[in-house]
Amino acid sequence: MLTWPHSGTDWSGVLDQVEPVFHSIARAVLRYEHLLVSCEDPARVKQLEHGLNSYAADEGLPGRALVVATPADDTWARDHGPIAVSGSEGQQLLDFRFNAWGGKFPFGKDDALNKALAQKGCFGDTPLVPVNFVLEGGSLESDGAGTLLTTSECMLTPTRNPSFDRTGIEQMLGELLGVRRVLWLNHGYLAGDDTDSHIDTLARFCAVDHICYVRCDQPEDEHYGALAAMEEELHQFQQENGAPYRLTALPWPDAVYGEDGERLPATYANFLIINHAVLLPVYDVPQDAEAIRILGEIFPDREIIPIQCRPLVAQHGSLHCVTMQLPAGVIQP
Repeated sequence: MLTWPHSGTDWSGVLDQVEPVFHSIARAVLRYEHLLVSCEDPARVKQLEHGLNSYAADEGLPGRALVVATPADDTWARDHGPIAVSGSEGQQLLDFRFNAWGGKFPFGKDDALNKALAQKGCFGDTPLVPVNFVLEGGSLESDGAGTLLTTSECMLTPTRNPSFDRTGIEQMLGELLGVRRVLWLNHGYLAGDDTDSHIDTLARFCAVDHICYVRCDQPEDEHYGALAAMEEELHQFQQENGAPYRLTALPWPDAVYGEDGERLPATYANFLIINHAVLLPVYDVPQDAEAIRILGEIFPDREIIPIQCRPLVAQHGSLHCVTMQLPAGVIQP
């Protein structure tokens, strides 16, 4: 799922730079999967649907695109999109509340987007279940086997769910997501991040026993202390069977700055795993090649597809942040 940028978003002055990034992501996904695109501009809907499906057909790709006109405040589908769960009642899409990372930006359209998509039949027969709890997909990292990795800075921020403490949040996640364990990181951040340290910018499960993470190897860098403390926490974590995790450090990219001189949260941890491939954000810095090599070693059975994401990080997010995966069979293009 993608939420396409439009002139009513912060992308308005740079659509010519950011839309090619979305096209690159869309085309990479269509090589292996179907694609749902939410687009506020009705004039662009038919244009996008025709263009993406013509590309897929011409290339002989299996994926097809469903593009629908739906209002949106912004493009961060990872955080306003539905979170899929599978249990005794079958598949469900949980529609958590979205308040733009604690009320930092307008969010009314984004908070209503999933319901609008469901009303248009975009999710087929998969039920959309509203949940009166603020939660963003970028704040969760699951191993798919009952363990969840998250950050205390984000999940415990009082502007999200002020009546919930750590125990209450763990109970909520257990009931809704089937989680048995929550691993809390209390350190780690990236300058320029608006999300209060989403886990998907810092550390990711590569397998049930394997975590990759951001490591700063430059003592003079402002991130060094916080990320070294985060690395130590990761070394202390144990798998459910008591064994330590395998850990792989990701390269530390050269600093990327915006036009106003602000440091931006460029991170290789913000990759997207899809069927048979991994989409990896790169930033036109020397460390890109090493990131591609390391991800290739972590995922030897998947194609590593680099996506130039420097235009995305200018708005403080990256590749994983603008995407949300859905289970097979949900999208019916």
